Amino acid sequence: MIACKVLTVSDGVVAGSREDRSGDALVARLGEAGYELAQRRVVADGVQSVADALRQMTADFEGLLVTTGGTGFGPRDLTPEGTRAVIDREAPGLAEAMRRVSDADRPLGMLSRSVCGSRGAVLVCNLPGSSTGAIECLEVILPAVPHALELLAGGGRIECRLTCVA
Repeated sequence: MIACKVLTVSDGVVAGSREDRSGDALVARLGEAGYELAQRRVVADGVQSVADALRQMTADFEGLLVTTGGTGFGPRDLTPEGTRAVIDREAPGLAEAMRRVSDADRPLGMLSRSVCGSRGAVLVCNLPGSSTGAIECLEVILPAVPHALELLAGGGRIECRLTCVA
């Protein structure tokens, strides 16, 4: 079983004025996919609050950490900046794949500023704050997550052989 953590970034959820629907949806979907929830947390929007939470949540952990919320254009949507302050390397292909989930009827995914990357043996992925968007984006990346985590843990090296044709 792969361990996972869910971090909800929302001033409203912290204040108790909003329900954490996207966090609930992610916990349920990850459980259905066979992931074991190791931690769930909520923090206020902001670069420092996100960065601090990610540092704490990635310490001595190996697995998937998804955030939900704070990836748009609102003045307090600073999850990507907090994430970039913490990760070692970006994984732009994952974020690009999530942005492509949008279709002509729902083109707002292109406004997402989500970041994905690694910190040690943890894969960190920013997901949208809406439960529908969070699940749609999670579904896109789930097939790649086990292999990414295997590589981050130092395994899964693929041997490449070059064949020259004369």
